[in-house]
Amino acid sequence: MAAAGPAADAARAVVPGDQLVAAALIGIVLIVVLISWAKLHPFLSLAIGALATGAIAGLDVATASASFASGFGTTMGGVGILIALGAIYGKLLADSGGADRIVETLVARATPRSLPWVMGLIGAIIGLPMFFEVGLVLLVPVIILVARRSGAPLMRIALPTLAGLSAMHGLVPPHPGPLAAIGMLGADLGLTLALGVLVAIPAVVIAGPLFARFAERWVPAPVPLLFIAPGEAALARRPSFAATLASILLPVVLMLAKAIADIVAPDSGAAWKAVIDFLGLPMIALGLAVVAGFFVLGRGAGFGRDKLQEVVGSSLGPVAGILLIVGAGGGFKQVLVDTGIGGFIAAQVDGSSVSVLLLAWLIAVVIRIATGSATVATITAAGILQPLVAGLDQATAALLVLAIGSGSVFLSHLNDAGFWLIKEYFGLDIGQTLKSWTVLECLISVVGLVGVLLLGLVL
Repeated sequence: MAAAGPAADAARAVVPGDQLVAAALIGIVLIVVLISWAKLHPFLSLAIGALATGAIAGLDVATASASFASGFGTTMGGVGILIALGAIYGKLLADSGGADRIVETLVARATPRSLPWVMGLIGAIIGLPMFFEVGLVLLVPVIILVARRSGAPLMRIALPTLAGLSAMHGLVPPHPGPLAAIGMLGADLGLTLALGVLVAIPAVVIAGPLFARFAERWVPAPVPLLFIAPGEAALARRPSFAATLASILLPVVLMLAKAIADIVAPDSGAAWKAVIDFLGLPMIALGLAVVAGFFVLGRGAGFGRDKLQEVVGSSLGPVAGILLIVGAGGGFKQVLVDTGIGGFIAAQVDGSSVSVLLLAWLIAVVIRIATGSATVATITAAGILQPLVAGLDQATAALLVLAIGSGSVFLSHLNDAGFWLIKEYFGLDIGQTLKSWTVLECLISVVGLVGVLLLGLVL
């Protein structure tokens, strides 16, 4: 970053504000075109867009490259480790049969009327530690099996589950988008997690079980003839429901405990506070969840050392692309910061009547619609808004992260890989997918924004 500083200062002093805005817009449009039209990987698209933005804003190529590399490294150092740990744990949860155990236990206790609510709960629980795509691949066979056995319409079972997965992915850390935004905006992770769960609950309820009542009439899709029932190919041994649920909630409890301790005793030097602060660090909390997963999930399923090593090795490959995208997003963010673009936008917004939370949501919405990526939308919006957080308290910074997260899931359509996953897995046509999945995503986004604005009035 040091290398980029002088050039950035010169850019702020010499380059007019309209040129800075033009540089940002051209860079974003270039990223959009490369991802959506040229079908270039988001990592390369973000790198090219960042260098183009820096050049238009007055940075020389060497300085822009150094700025991008600095942002990439900083983001990977803070978020990359957490993404890797989350991927390992998610793979343990799936391969051990722990996720199936949770699903079967909850569904066995459900009535036909409560089944959509139970499926929404399952989606939210599985969505806490897992990426959306991983959770989706895991739960699609369960959704289809439950719909087939219960005789309920497919949408009544599928949409609540998808709402739980999507809301957790967009709003609650340790998912990549919220984690990256927390790092960029300096928000407290534990507080953001607590408020994120609070905002996600009504979003899941409205976009899931309530919306499903209408969607099952709009989209009368048959249950696909896919997948073997989980019980037909079950493991000989599986971890218990209580043990699996405890391992899932372990990192959440540790991070929430740290947030509560920081509120109750922010300046305490007591030994208990030091222990809670240490255990509540995201890397430590997730690391402990992985270690606990080796014993609770791995050993509970009868895995030996070789099998555990195989699970860990196979978990990291699928997230390599996510790691690169997140790092490149951090690099693009740093270019925006070093050119002074973010500062200029912040100066224009400062003192205006536009709510910073609404502005954050709108920026994320625009980028999401254009690129089809919630992660790209979250990271880019956080980079643009980073200069605004200097005078904000921790509660507002956390709400800013959640406003961006809410905007990042808006209007999933043909440029979103998740759109096509839903369409193909459930055998829908494009119109049916738009009327079900796309509307669901819009509901989560809007309800999330309303929740953030309401919390902003009281915090």
